[in-house]
Amino acid sequence: MNKAITDGLVLMPQPFSAGLNLWSQTDGTPGSASWAGQPDAVLVSSDADFGDCLEMQKTDATQSLRAYAETPFEPGLYLRVTARVKAVSGNLPGVRIAGWPGNASGGLVSGVPQTGPEVVLDSYGKVVTVSAIFGSGNRQGVDVVWGTAPVFGHFGLDLTGPTGGVVRIDDLVIEDVTEVFHRKMMDWVDVRDYGAVGDGVTDDSAAMAAADAAAAGRTVLVSAGDYWCAQDVTFASPVRFEGTLAMPANRKLACTRNYDLDTYAAAFGSELEGFRRGLQVLFHFTDHVVFDLNGRRVDLVEPIDVAALCGLTSFAQRRVITNGQLNAATSDAWTTFSTSSAATYSTASATQLTGVANAVNIPVGSLITGTGVGREVYVLGRNTGAQTLTISQPLWAAAGTRNLGFQRFRYMLDFSGFDDLQKFEITDIEFQCNGLASAILLAPSGNTFRVADCVFTKPRDRGITSIGSGCQGMLVDQCQFVSNEQALRAQDRTSIALNVNANDSKIRDNRIVRFAHFAILNGTGHMFIGNHFFQGDDEPAGTRRAGLVFTQPNLKTLITGNYIDNCFIELSNEHDATPDFADVYSFGGLTVTGNIFTCNDVGSWFRWIVVTPRGTGHFINGLSVISNAFRTVNTNIDRIEAIDTTHATLDFGRFRNIRFEGNTFNGIEQVTVSPVLVEHDQTTEADTWVIDGAGFLPFGARARNVEAVVMGGPVTTVGNVKRYEFPYVLTEQGTGAQLVHLKWSEPLKGTAFLTIRCDSPA
Repeated sequence: MNKAITDGLVLMPQPFSAGLNLWSQTDGTPGSASWAGQPDAVLVSSDADFGDCLEMQKTDATQSLRAYAETPFEPGLYLRVTARVKAVSGNLPGVRIAGWPGNASGGLVSGVPQTGPEVVLDSYGKVVTVSAIFGSGNRQGVDVVWGTAPVFGHFGLDLTGPTGGVVRIDDLVIEDVTEVFHRKMMDWVDVRDYGAVGDGVTDDSAAMAAADAAAAGRTVLVSAGDYWCAQDVTFASPVRFEGTLAMPANRKLACTRNYDLDTYAAAFGSELEGFRRGLQVLFHFTDHVVFDLNGRRVDLVEPIDVAALCGLTSFAQRRVITNGQLNAATSDAWTTFSTSSAATYSTASATQLTGVANAVNIPVGSLITGTGVGREVYVLGRNTGAQTLTISQPLWAAAGTRNLGFQRFRYMLDFSGFDDLQKFEITDIEFQCNGLASAILLAPSGNTFRVADCVFTKPRDRGITSIGSGCQGMLVDQCQFVSNEQALRAQDRTSIALNVNANDSKIRDNRIVRFAHFAILNGTGHMFIGNHFFQGDDEPAGTRRAGLVFTQPNLKTLITGNYIDNCFIELSNEHDATPDFADVYSFGGLTVTGNIFTCNDVGSWFRWIVVTPRGTGHFINGLSVISNAFRTVNTNIDRIEAIDTTHATLDFGRFRNIRFEGNTFNGIEQVTVSPVLVEHDQTTEADTWVIDGAGFLPFGARARNVEAVVMGGPVTTVGNVKRYEFPYVLTEQGTGAQLVHLKWSEPLKGTAFLTIRCDSPA
């Protein structure tokens, strides 16, 4: 850069031959004495070294020569002032370049240096070049740092040292040497300097690479223009875009030093294309794992098929999208695809539909509906030639040929094109679905997909959907799911926050508002901790639906520290092709502890824990409901638990390891406790005391065991004679086997405390 050229600055003072009246004896300011007519300064013509020049005799200790001309000065400008000098006779003086800094008012800028390095002349007739660089910045090589206050300078030189000597001085030269400092001051290279055309037609890929190589860590400037790059482009240096790029869909822009949405939006001229291209290259980086949206909003007009975008079918390294908002914009691309087809199902091939007449038109990821189909069953794969569909879960009662419905929801981020995706994360993103789109569709296979600190606002159908095992070990932490159906009655809602097909999900500290269901879960080993999910409505005595639905009977799952509000926990086996019990684990393996259960304005029939067996012969083995708080508002309910006997009931004779204890109950007519301590007062003598603890036992179960019998005082005969014998116990007595009989050898009366269980402890 040379401002004398680019900005038209006039830097050079007049030559001495133009007259010594143009040169000051002091600082060059108007009114200062000139050298015109002075006896110790004369013009010399035709010097052998200089041609026309100035000859001066040194008469003062410091003898100054300054141009009256005001040489422009500004921040970022670097001037080199040069004089050629030779001693003619007498004492040999020192010489230094000097300048007087003037401000915008014409006054002196104080506190800045005015002189450069001194050079002492050491012989006669020898031409010595003296120079100094004046600049605004304190950079290496700058002799006189003036800062940003001066706007002009009176430049010249000083003679120092002994007086009496005579010197000759060539015309002063002032040059713009800003370009010497260009590398550090303007720390970028322009792609146009390396052959980029920017006409939208010429392939500028090679020029981009050349500029990046030359930058060597400096910033690459893609200056104004439309650049076509037919090949992949990688910037190892920082890059700044004034112009925009266009590339084939399968080509990638890798900005390795400023990998974020701001850069990619500038590169491609829009947030949407910038997001797509940034997401594309995320899967191809080796030195970046996080794509930062810089807190910006991206309007999506259609689903993003992530696998197609990045050109991969599997990926197993950690990658993260973070910090922004994805906003569904109005578009027909969000319309749910719906169709139906006859299909044949056999329990022998539990995850396959055959004879699917319309298979070619049924997309992978479609939700399957119909008689005998459980909730959240999806098309996982298809073979159109064979007219078969692979499905995510078995059907519980759909054997034979029947007509089924298929709905393909549209997701903002669709990962279903991957065969396998592992360790992908989405953090601090708001999915603004606007009732138009669903949010995330997972890959068919993979593990530890993580969603954290995100907001799912008004998904049309689903928040997070799994169509296979891509949810294995899924983590959903500190998210909000806000339904698009809040104004509807609970029974009229269809949207679901998330579903899980595989094992070991961790769902923690989320807030879920008025969906049809919070989560439908197959698999085992799940952890629900610290969530608040509420699904009420404004209806009096309103219907309530399940918040959590577990479709695997034996769960190995814990539900701890949640706020379960106007919804319930349902245990089902609707993803079992042969739902009757037959040598498998039955319901159980569930720990429910330390939760808050609440409801308001519901019917007395509402329950918080419901078991819905789809087949006969099932029972409960391992259910702990401990230290929870159950409370109703504006209503009372009969009890907290129930069996939905629509399809079948449970075998009470096989209950094992069931504990309801340490819970608190408010607004519940009958509390549920097992083991339960029952106090029985026998006021009339009898040899059989009938103890009824049936109301306390969960699910209307039997009184199967008595853990302890303790007498609360003396047992006496008709004549009040004390007896010290111990009775024996008969369990499962009476209609429904819900009574306990305490048997004595003779009629007695008194008080007994019995600890009754509904199960076998082993």
